[in-house]
Amino acid sequence: MKPRVEVVALDCLMVRLFDEISEANMPWMLAASEGLREAFGNHLIDLVPSYTTLMVHYDLMALNPTQARELIAEALIDLSPNARAKGKCHVLPVWYDLSVGPELTLLSRRSGLTVPEVIHRHSEHEYQVFALGFAPGFAFMGLVEEILAAPRLNTPRKKVAAGSVGIAERQTAAYPLVSPGGWNLIGRTPAKLFDRERDGYSLLQPGDTVRFEAVSHAEFINLGGDDTPLETLA
Repeated sequence: MKPRVEVVALDCLMVRLFDEISEANMPWMLAASEGLREAFGNHLIDLVPSYTTLMVHYDLMALNPTQARELIAEALIDLSPNARAKGKCHVLPVWYDLSVGPELTLLSRRSGLTVPEVIHRHSEHEYQVFALGFAPGFAFMGLVEEILAAPRLNTPRKKVAAGSVGIAERQTAAYPLVSPGGWNLIGRTPAKLFDRERDGYSLLQPGDTVRFEAVSHAEFINLGGDDTPLETLA
């Protein structure tokens, strides 16, 4: 690992730790996040993690760019992953059904697997939460098995229901709110992924892990799920 610092804005620097996406990156990303928060202290406005980078937004009234770079270098000295710095493991119930996951058939055709096999493969893996973005509480997770990977839709949908679970390339995610979207939808979770009353707002945070658990329609409804078919969304 050879960290590089890149300029994003007058008061933002990007720390690039890796060039390739890997689940093995996360312990190092968490260790670097902890070190940067300690080094910048009250002068840190925001720290935004992604798959391979950490964006450092600092107080330009307190630090100049040279000082910010010095703090970054200080934070990354003798960096080592902290085995104890692990996020939470979440189990998200999912109702996998064509009425809410119309791309189940598409993924079945692309992969050569049956729809039940697609569901089994997606739900048997524990996914790493790499980053939050796109919408409040939208967690980018991976890595999906290559056999299930599929490109985004050529034409994004104008409206995707909250809780919709999808796949894009080797990423998977659940939409926290009703929004446009172009991911391949395979099911829906009743979990409340974004809540203004929750500390941190988002249920999922970088460093957490997620396992999707297939549930029946009855279980989905009992858990508060909305089974409105995708095509009937107003």
